[in-house]
Amino acid sequence: MVSLACHLADSDVFTQKALQWAAQFDSVCYLDSNGYRDNYGNIDVFIAVGSTASFMSDGKDTFEKLQEFIDNHPNTWVPGFLGYDLKNEIEDLHSRHPNHTGFPDAYFFVPQYTLLIGQYNAEIKGPDPQAIIKQIEATELKDEPLEFKGQLKYRMNRTAYFSAFAELQHHIHQGDIYEVNLCQEFFAEQVSLNPLSAYRKLNEVSPTPFSCFFKFGQKYILSASPERFLSKSGNTLLSQPIKGTAPRGKTAGEDEQLKATLAANPKEISENIMIVDLVRNDLTRSAKPGSVRASDLLQIHSFKQVHQLISTIVCQIQEGMTATETIRNTFPPGSMTGAPKISAMKLIDRYENSRRGIYSGALGYFSPQGNYDFSVVIRTLLYNAENGYLSFHTGGAITYNADPEKEYNECLLKGKALFEVLKSQ
Repeated sequence: MVSLACHLADSDVFTQKALQWAAQFDSVCYLDSNGYRDNYGNIDVFIAVGSTASFMSDGKDTFEKLQEFIDNHPNTWVPGFLGYDLKNEIEDLHSRHPNHTGFPDAYFFVPQYTLLIGQYNAEIKGPDPQAIIKQIEATELKDEPLEFKGQLKYRMNRTAYFSAFAELQHHIHQGDIYEVNLCQEFFAEQVSLNPLSAYRKLNEVSPTPFSCFFKFGQKYILSASPERFLSKSGNTLLSQPIKGTAPRGKTAGEDEQLKATLAANPKEISENIMIVDLVRNDLTRSAKPGSVRASDLLQIHSFKQVHQLISTIVCQIQEGMTATETIRNTFPPGSMTGAPKISAMKLIDRYENSRRGIYSGALGYFSPQGNYDFSVVIRTLLYNAENGYLSFHTGGAITYNADPEKEYNECLLKGKALFEVLKSQ
């Protein structure tokens, strides 16, 4: 493996050419932070292409087998995803709905080439990095149409959503749970789509810190996720659940008012704090005693489509804990389940009418240094070009005093960018 660093005259153009070059491979992971900077992530653009080895879940002992795969391929990047339905391996749970997307519960690969692209420089690793630079620079940028052909449908119509909402709120009133995330699927069958053009449009409409174009074979994940599920840096674990959403304003004044209203909204605040408590509890399983703490609570983060309330919880990892154990102990992301977690997941499968699959799972990478960073798979389009199935979910939290009309509208708000992409023909 050879590493080569090069200076970039125009990193934006090089990045777009590199993405277009990468899309021709069967295995691709393109991650773009879109200029969002925090104290926890330091990647601007990461590209992994080609596969020298891969791991796919067979439905048994996925986390243990994934750890073995990582251990067998040290000192390299290993990008991939973990689907929500891995919950069935972790707890005594099941998923009763069919897997229409045809995606496995987990997939990771060891890339042939990796690129780290910054504002002025790129670092390329692979057998012949100089040849790769020449290939990328010779790539002609194409502005191809989305070519979306298909009819988008609701898996759960408005009436069904309100019925499920009422049933789940009844469980809250009975004391079975105190918060639950109800999600609905939008889908299309016998679809054709240009995935790269769709991703570019999505990233233009909704640039987020965990934007991702992921491809393996004919299966595509096009993500505009704003949420970090879990990261490991050295001996520190960090999770940043999102709970609390508000639209962007049409003017600067309206925007500030919407932010102020979100920051003071008792319902949104209580949702967030409940999930903070859940995540703290999840992290305790991996943490040195007494090290779990909420370092930042209820911070407002603004994105192109929405304002969000985000909290940050950290801990120090106890000795002897493997990387995949720390993920398993916190999986699936608490912001997408509810509390108590297991009870909420049982009710989710009972009242939702679609399989979540990759949605509500995690997408990211293990790094050569033994660290990792995973986003929550939300605001994400899934497309299987083999069977022509396209899908995305949106959801929101139900609490004791939640209003079904407001929550339904919030689901549509969260899906706004995805609706825009598919209608931009």
